[in-house]
Amino acid sequence: MENRKIIIIGELNVDLVFAGNDIRPEPNREKLVDDFKLVLGSSSAITATGLVALGWDVEFVSIVGDDEFGRFCVKELTRFGVGVSHVVVDPSCSTGVTLSLTDGNDRSLLTYMGTIASVTPELIPIEIFEGAAHVHFGSFYLQERMRPHWSNVFRAAKGAGLTTSFDVGWDPEEAWDRERIKELLAWTDWFIPSEEEALRIFDVQTLAELVESLPAKRGQVIVKRSSSGAMAIDTNGLMTEGKPFRVTPVDTTGAGDSFNAGWISAMLSGKPKAEAILYANACGALATLSIGGAGGLSLEGVRRLFAQEAGS
Repeated sequence: MENRKIIIIGELNVDLVFAGNDIRPEPNREKLVDDFKLVLGSSSAITATGLVALGWDVEFVSIVGDDEFGRFCVKELTRFGVGVSHVVVDPSCSTGVTLSLTDGNDRSLLTYMGTIASVTPELIPIEIFEGAAHVHFGSFYLQERMRPHWSNVFRAAKGAGLTTSFDVGWDPEEAWDRERIKELLAWTDWFIPSEEEALRIFDVQTLAELVESLPAKRGQVIVKRSSSGAMAIDTNGLMTEGKPFRVTPVDTTGAGDSFNAGWISAMLSGKPKAEAILYANACGALATLSIGGAGGLSLEGVRRLFAQEAGS
């Protein structure tokens, strides 16, 4: 019987999403937006909710403050069906917040860190890997206290028979912590950055140069290319492209995290690599059709996108 349990170790925060055609702030000017929502945020949490929507059992490891935003995060995870028995509530901390300004095609983010950087190895019980198939985390750069420890976590997970994956997100300091990333890749089955993040991390200008710059000891690298689709680079440097799905986006928040969920789900289900890329692209596209990253995925929605693409 297929193992359906996935462990997500990650940051938690709320997203305050403002949507409109003209959302760039200007000094001493007030602008009106078309929509606003308070939603569950964080790369790790959006991937977690997406995996549940795709039929997986997900257990989340994190920390929040004992405040309204922290309670909202735990409540939303529970509503989406994500396990929260390993989410710690710390009354001495404040929950993180991201302000997202979106015009449908792209977004700008302002983040108050709060508990986002507070996940530590002490929150991860070793027995959590028992009976699990996979472990994933997002926001490598924002999870500051975990950076020195991810290689040990993934080494333990691999030793327990799990596959592993992670997403980096943007580095606010633009230092990129390249040596730690390269060390971690030795224990990673699927590294899933955006194209711009990958080029910055490996200090190259093109995807062809990226292939030549990747360390020899690594798993697959799956590069998210937004409206250009995605590309998977296997351990031998062979590139497999996946075309994008044609949609009219409402909000791109969480599209990459939903892509992550689609890729992980497809690969754990045994789909061929080319099919897995298309499936992940469909998940990413579907997530752009509503405001906020969490809750945008469904098996029926993915099937509908494939049907529309086939009929167009």
